[in-house]
Amino acid sequence: MTVTEGQATTQELIAGRYWPQEVVHREEGRTGWHGQDVRFGRPVSLMEARPVQATGARRAARILRESEAMELTCPGRAATVLDVLEENGAVWTVMDRIEGAPLSDLLSRGPVNYVRAARIGLEILDVLAAAHREGITHGDLSPGQVFVRKDGGTLVAGFGLLGNASAPRVTAPSYASPEQARGEGTEPASDLWALGAILYMMVEGRPPVPDRGPVEATLRAVDLRPFRPPRSAGLLGPAIQGLLRRDPQERLPAPVVRAAFTRILREDPEEPKQAAPLPCLRDAYAAVRRTGRVWSRRTVGRPALLKVLALAMVGVSLTTLALTGGSDDGPSASDPTPSRPAPSGTADPSSFYNYEAPEGFSINLPTGWKPLDRSGSADASYRVTFGASGDPRTLAITYSERLGPDPVAVWRALEPSLKRVFVDYERLGDIRAADYRGLDAADMEWFSEDTGVRERTLGRGFLIGSGRGFSLRWTTPADNWNDAANRGALGVFLRSFRSSAN
Repeated sequence: MTVTEGQATTQELIAGRYWPQEVVHREEGRTGWHGQDVRFGRPVSLMEARPVQATGARRAARILRESEAMELTCPGRAATVLDVLEENGAVWTVMDRIEGAPLSDLLSRGPVNYVRAARIGLEILDVLAAAHREGITHGDLSPGQVFVRKDGGTLVAGFGLLGNASAPRVTAPSYASPEQARGEGTEPASDLWALGAILYMMVEGRPPVPDRGPVEATLRAVDLRPFRPPRSAGLLGPAIQGLLRRDPQERLPAPVVRAAFTRILREDPEEPKQAAPLPCLRDAYAAVRRTGRVWSRRTVGRPALLKVLALAMVGVSLTTLALTGGSDDGPSASDPTPSRPAPSGTADPSSFYNYEAPEGFSINLPTGWKPLDRSGSADASYRVTFGASGDPRTLAITYSERLGPDPVAVWRALEPSLKRVFVDYERLGDIRAADYRGLDAADMEWFSEDTGVRERTLGRGFLIGSGRGFSLRWTTPADNWNDAANRGALGVFLRSFRSSAN
């Protein structure tokens, strides 16, 4: 990356109207300028980009449409676009003068500490989450598209230039996601990869995959070459590594990353105790999440998880691969392939109530329990995690439409991720196949640690056909796993679960 702030030019007028006056920054395929609208005598900012995809009129309309949507969704935090032009093979985006320095300029002076990186990352993330809620993918995010104002706030530019294009990204290829490098198209998860690469650059002083000269060489490296884990990321390291998962389905979802950023800012003793910026979204849980081929982490909302995210080496997944289970009668010795002993305890029916979820399932829950976290995506996958304040137990129910045909193989493929996500992960016994209501099912149990407490989790799942399935994860302190109340509660969950998707 070469930054040449303040370089004066003799650039000719663009479209006979816009005069690029000073180069603010340069990246591969992109140059930012301070300029002047000579028709109205007002200062503007201009972005010159050379994407490979055509066509001009449609692209210009998309840039204007998406920038207008972002201005309404995140006023003051997404660049206001005034005009879009194509001239001499370049796309010129004309914006209100941006009163701030590009992040690339800031980083040209060296890395920043992880707390400041978390604050900038939080603001970028909120803008991206708002865009994804509107069905907008940035697709071209890099330090040159992020501007830091004097008050410390940030502004994101560049929406609409690339969007969901399937053509390989050629501007700032070091920040392209692996799927973009392969020309497979752009999705919200691609923006999350770019955010992870920006955070890596902020704390390490270089992107995870440095520029290798020719664009094709850099894109090949992004797709294929491993990169060194960040060494100066501090508590931000787990979030960065979770965002830089090569499989887009395994990247950390936006709500989890936001929680990790917020935790870092709240707990750092030297960070000014100013309020974090409000998210652009009206409902943080409505942010788009990519869900895919892994079963979900058990809860996003618990403060304990935030501490684990801040301390553990997170590799993947808090995304949903769903298999949830339960039978009318619960597991018993009469099951053709029993996967665990039947609960020995019984539960008082009066201490449970029937919860009807808007997602289309119902289950009996202990009195006082409610959803702690819920999330979903455009492909109909979702997750709901239940619990109660002061109760260390949780129950997570997920649904997915992207499952393989063998639930045992699904758990087996997931286990390496569990070892990275959970502190002191230890599987208990084998992954066990089961016949559940005549459907293929599998159970897996493991121990882990959460804020000093050793926990035990049962993950039970079943497939309902056509790649669809549910999962249920029941977690309690390990010392209390065999308590009559806990074993009875598990039986209630398994007997009472119903879904309209069956």
